[in-house]
Amino acid sequence: MARRPEVHGVLVVDKPQGPTSHDVVRWVRRALRTRAVGHAGTLDPMATGVLVVAAGEATKLVRWLTADDKAYRATLRLGAETDTLDAEGEVVEEAPVPPLDLALVRAAVARFVGTHPQRPPLYSAIRVDGVRMHERARRGEDFEVPTRDVTAHRIEVLRAEGDELELELECSKGYYVRSLGRDLARALETRGHLTSLRRVRSGAFDLDGAVTAEELERAARDDDAHHAMVGRLRSLVDACGAMPQVVLDAEGVVDARHGRRVRAAELPEEGVEPVAMLDAAGELIAVGRSEHDHLRVLRGIVAPPRRETPNESSHEPGED
Repeated sequence: MARRPEVHGVLVVDKPQGPTSHDVVRWVRRALRTRAVGHAGTLDPMATGVLVVAAGEATKLVRWLTADDKAYRATLRLGAETDTLDAEGEVVEEAPVPPLDLALVRAAVARFVGTHPQRPPLYSAIRVDGVRMHERARRGEDFEVPTRDVTAHRIEVLRAEGDELELELECSKGYYVRSLGRDLARALETRGHLTSLRRVRSGAFDLDGAVTAEELERAARDDDAHHAMVGRLRSLVDACGAMPQVVLDAEGVVDARHGRRVRAAELPEEGVEPVAMLDAAGELIAVGRSEHDHLRVLRGIVAPPRRETPNESSHEPGED
């Protein structure tokens, strides 16, 4: 039996409402016909939008892709707070909704811009004493929810009508928009929960050219659709689009491939991580950290460069 060709790269999936992020990983495994698949940043089942999925050598980049900033659009319904802080939970507290004066709402929102401590939702994947909080919550356990410092770079109020607010925000890794909804509602002297959440960007990737669940399903059962899906993989270099990049000379490429210190004519300032190391042809060789006078290799990349095939060049959306 002929060996299946390896696939390497990043697929941006427009996750639908309902399935988990792990469900999407399973779909991508079947569509690309490979087991080496992982995602960069969980989306709750209720949430939709950008889920960055890595295949092959791109899975080595997940630790950095997960750390990228994210952008969301969310709808907050005021008047009731649920145990999950979204529409899938049970109402645990209700309160009257005051008149939504836009200036007042924007003043309340301004308090949450910047870095501040945030208490994650009770139903989240954070571990407390080695056990995920959502597992403890479902068992009815009492435990202290730890707060964490998070950063919201920007929060805008797009709409304030009746008992609903529509928000757009850019935030750091680890930020819970459900917690923002809870805290903002309380700042407005009421209670609230999210009724919709859509991730519109993760790092360098947005919804432009994202693949759908239906397209993944077709690729899993149809060879032509499978080849077209492989053609929609973004390259390893594209996956590093939010990183500083350094082009190595021939000696630097050899050193990087052997995990040695890498000298380069121009280096980012000391302590920058991650740094994408490219060869003269623009292919990703390694990801590293900028030290005093060199680059230290943190992860080497061994995938061959992806070549365009006729099937790929005939596929319209999502190509670079």
